[in-house]
Amino acid sequence: MENLSTLTGKYGDEGDQLLFKILNSGDFMKDLDTSKGSKQISFDISEKGLRYDLTVPFARYVVMNRHEVVTPFKRYQIQPVWRADRPQKGRYREFYQCDADVVGTDSLICEAEIILMIKGAFVELGVKDYTIKINHRGVLSGLAEVAGLKDNETTLFVAIDKLDKIGESGVRKELEERGVSKQSIDIVFDALSKRVIQSEMAAKGFTDIAKVFEYVQSYGSTLEHVEHDLQLARGLSYYTGASSK
Repeated sequence: MENLSTLTGKYGDEGDQLLFKILNSGDFMKDLDTSKGSKQISFDISEKGLRYDLTVPFARYVVMNRHEVVTPFKRYQIQPVWRADRPQKGRYREFYQCDADVVGTDSLICEAEIILMIKGAFVELGVKDYTIKINHRGVLSGLAEVAGLKDNETTLFVAIDKLDKIGESGVRKELEERGVSKQSIDIVFDALSKRVIQSEMAAKGFTDIAKVFEYVQSYGSTLEHVEHDLQLARGLSYYTGASSK
């Protein structure tokens, strides 16, 4: 369990709704103001929740032990996580997540090491049909900038992240429902299809991705099973640089 104050605000509105909340002990209904909305009431009667992923608890651990850990600090963790959604066929509300993180450095070598680690794991498992997708927050922020959505990045990123599930029409519909203009939406999809984003932030992101690929090859590996996917858009607030899945 984690304090909800630790978990909330990191995954966007949709992510926060997927948190399993745990009722407070005792008479939690006493003096409850039922005139509040259901969302606020749920936080009034729940102070704890089950972790949505392993990254936020990892960040909490680093902060709590900041005087002891030596950076760059690397760790892997394999434990169950929970999401209060309606899982697709073959998926569950409780599942194991295999997480690996590095904190305390902005070196792109670490990003290359993550890719090499994943490739090595799949070799050991005998998995041959897979794709490691990588993108950069700078590319996405540049995309938001040229589309006039700099102040609404999370909405854009959360929607784009669903492209492989609901398709372009579904993403367009979601963005429209959230008040994004058709002109901005057209700019987004035109940039994604042409892979051209006229932004300094995006240029920096593209440069970083190219450097990561260069490091992967310098370690004696290849770029087989690895691709830069502009549609990979994590909507979580703690993503700042490169991310992969």
